[in-house]
Amino acid sequence: MKATPEYKPNQRSVSTASGAKAATARGHGPETDKVVDFLTSSPRRWWLFGLFLVVATILAYQPIWHAGFIWDDDLHLTANPCIVGPLGFKGIWTSSAATYYPLVLSSFWVEHAIWGLNPMPYHLVNIAVHAACAVLLWFVLRGLKVRGAWLGAALWALHPVQAESAAWITELKNTQSCLFYLLAIWFFLKWRSAGTYAGRKGTEWDYALTLLCAALAILSKASTVMLPVVLGLVWWWSDGGWRWRNIFRLVPFFIISAAASGWTIWEQQFHSGAVGPEWSQSRPERLVIAGKVVWFYLGKLLWPHPLIFIYPRWQIDASRPTAYLPVLAVGVTLFLLWLNRRGRAGPVFFAFAYFVVSLFPVLGFFNVYFFRFSYVGDHFQYLASQGPLALAAAALTTALDPCKKRSPFLKPALCGTLLLLLGGLTWLQCGMYADSETLWRATLADNPDCWMARNNLGFILTQKGEVDEAMAQFQKALQINPKDPPTWNNVGNVLLHWGKVDEAIPYFQKALQVNPNYVEARNNLGSALLQEGKVDEAIAQFQKVLQINPDSMEAHGNLGNVLLQEGKVDEAIAQYQMALQISPNNPNLYNNLGNALSRQGQFEQASAHYQAAIKLEPNNPSFLNNLAWLLATCPEARVRNGQQAVQLAEQACQLTDYEKPQLIFTLAAAYAEAGRFEDAVAASGEAHKLALALGQQALALHSQKLLELFKAHKPYRERPVQ
Repeated sequence: MKATPEYKPNQRSVSTASGAKAATARGHGPETDKVVDFLTSSPRRWWLFGLFLVVATILAYQPIWHAGFIWDDDLHLTANPCIVGPLGFKGIWTSSAATYYPLVLSSFWVEHAIWGLNPMPYHLVNIAVHAACAVLLWFVLRGLKVRGAWLGAALWALHPVQAESAAWITELKNTQSCLFYLLAIWFFLKWRSAGTYAGRKGTEWDYALTLLCAALAILSKASTVMLPVVLGLVWWWSDGGWRWRNIFRLVPFFIISAAASGWTIWEQQFHSGAVGPEWSQSRPERLVIAGKVVWFYLGKLLWPHPLIFIYPRWQIDASRPTAYLPVLAVGVTLFLLWLNRRGRAGPVFFAFAYFVVSLFPVLGFFNVYFFRFSYVGDHFQYLASQGPLALAAAALTTALDPCKKRSPFLKPALCGTLLLLLGGLTWLQCGMYADSETLWRATLADNPDCWMARNNLGFILTQKGEVDEAMAQFQKALQINPKDPPTWNNVGNVLLHWGKVDEAIPYFQKALQVNPNYVEARNNLGSALLQEGKVDEAIAQFQKVLQINPDSMEAHGNLGNVLLQEGKVDEAIAQYQMALQISPNNPNLYNNLGNALSRQGQFEQASAHYQAAIKLEPNNPSFLNNLAWLLATCPEARVRNGQQAVQLAEQACQLTDYEKPQLIFTLAAAYAEAGRFEDAVAASGEAHKLALALGQQALALHSQKLLELFKAHKPYRERPVQ
């Protein structure tokens, strides 16, 4: 029987001692001719290191455990029709709502099915996946024979620049894609070792698993499309050289990446809207941006302060020759490292090349919607940072080796102090992600010219009723960027809140001048026109919205309100039902549909919809009042329930401190239906006096009529629907 020859890695000729030492450190010496031991060894003796890495990561992110949802979480999760709406799981893979990360949306769909919209489990899952990525990175670095592999993984896991990815629920895109990305590299290393080293049977299963994990990574986030190039770097590193025939085994990976890249470029332009003046940079300008981006991210790894959610957007002047120095420095650095790749510069070349390659999709050569706000973001270097941090760990480990004999505790003490410092910085950084208001205020503290943060903060303040401060934020945002449609729209909303309908309309129109397809502004314009009595114009606006976006819940709901006001009850009901298909958890839609069904004479269905609204929002006085009125005054005896009506009406009055005459009026009717006529008379009289004091003459007159009815010990009944 012919003996199987032992595989010998391709050895570079190294004439210097330092070169030989570097080659040995990289795994090319005689002692590494066999299969990489870590790929086949039992992990039992390493479980303690892995556990410590996981626990340290989870503790560093402790402030996030009880954080809420923030920016973009609504788009991807809390208001995504595939997660909480009618499109469902099928829509994730068949509709435009999937954008370019359907596997992450699938994860959100599963999570929502288990624990609904409680933010805590989503945060815990993201942190857990980040910790799992750290352990897997440790395995990969050991498989690559990188010195200080565990320290490199720990530096990456605890570095505060990763907080944006691990603390932001939306960035499950990063953590989940990273998990599959590292698994792909792991299986690739197993395939390479099985196919080229003696002692193991070659198998294509590892290759197939590499391909599968690569596809799963890209389906989680398309920025992992550089994985084929990274696998080529790994192959070069493992073999100590490159054979061009290797490219044939990477072709399937390039095909997947090319398809994903084309889809992503199309999606960013035609779905996310990454077109327009903000993305009109020339090629020279994009070169300038790319160079600045590389050194910016390296700088944040070396000195992570300040870390800002939205960094200032650079002003690019490609006419200055000095503007090209950063990109020239990148090119020269790569070239010089490549020339010296056989010596000590080899590990540095590998780490820096990995860093630049991983950043390539976000260097500014392609339009990304986020670039509207800033050319850089911490979450963009989640994968890329693994290279420099692993190199730093290897350098630190090597530098401290001579101290082992003289000071055996120096190395663990220094490394432990470094990790403790990074973990503490991460813990502090997590505080800004507690909720949206905290996030935007922290962003403005370091970047006061961030118009987007001012606009979003203003929107939050509007919802809290702090309208004056909200208007101040909107006005500052418009001073910084007068071409932002959402800010014009939000100013219009504040003016509507103040009852200044005439002044609000031009702001909505200005937003539509900038972006005619901005459905939020068109919806609001329709509502404003309706308040002015311009019904036909309002209907036209809502119909235009539905032409742009047939799945606009707001447009269907607003159109239903107009049609109900016009007495077109059947058409209104149809609009409300379509709106509920899109947003089945919207209490206002259930309430409005209940009103329409009540006017149509479908009292039992109306009662069911009122109850559904109350279940979703149990302390809404309007919802409670509507159901109480129906149960107290319905012309059909089988629907009426005096005792329940009293309970609901009393709750509504208590919530409003008995200051709303309409609610007290309903309470009077409920008392009468329950046979408590003395209470009905007293409540009706109180409603009458309060209505007069507030100038509500029609209600005062109506309550006076019912007062006489209640004095005669007769309940009030609505007229049957004809």
